[in-house]
Amino acid sequence: MAQEGDPQADLRSAGGARPVLYSFRRCPYAMRARMAIAVSGQRCELREVVLRDKPAELLAASPKGTVPVLVEVDGVVIDQSLDIMLWALRRNDPEHWLHPAHATLDEMLALVAECDGEFKRHLDGYKYPERHPPPHASTHRAQAALFLERLETRLQAGRCLYGEQAALADIAIAPFVRQFAQVDAAWFGSQPWPRLQTWLAARLDAPVFARVMDKYPPWRAGQPGVDFPH
Repeated sequence: MAQEGDPQADLRSAGGARPVLYSFRRCPYAMRARMAIAVSGQRCELREVVLRDKPAELLAASPKGTVPVLVEVDGVVIDQSLDIMLWALRRNDPEHWLHPAHATLDEMLALVAECDGEFKRHLDGYKYPERHPPPHASTHRAQAALFLERLETRLQAGRCLYGEQAALADIAIAPFVRQFAQVDAAWFGSQPWPRLQTWLAARLDAPVFARVMDKYPPWRAGQPGVDFPH
């Protein structure tokens, strides 16, 4: 018989009838996963994580200890945010995030890979200069801005990255542009990126973003998680 608090037993049960989603409210990777789950209507048990005090159940599911992590009801673990987005949207995609007007899924994933790679590296150096060796934060900002300039150019063709309606690329990239903009909002607002600024404001004003940004108390072993989405 499994012992109470046994992380492997928790992993096997995975919350019973619902997948378990380990998340952290302010993490941009978790934001995009939550938005895909919310728009798809897939029901989960959300467990809010305190990153400095990670529960054993999270580490048992994914030893790398980052969020988001989804544990399906059969114990299968998905611990990459884009894979969680695809897991949800391939089950139900009512807003056609996987099929925008002017791109294939592979084209969108290539743009997201740029965001998650070079742009994210420079974003981290800009936002957390004390954690990274030289170059200076201003150099990281200038390098990250090259990606944002490409988004500005892309947005000349429509209100969103691949047409008039938001799609997977918009949802996956926006949380990181939001993080960049928050480092120095006055500087970001002064840049010649009117389309990008309008796009970001629209993403942050969208009902799906507000829906996934509710605050929840940290989850503890033995407690029920939050029914998500509401």
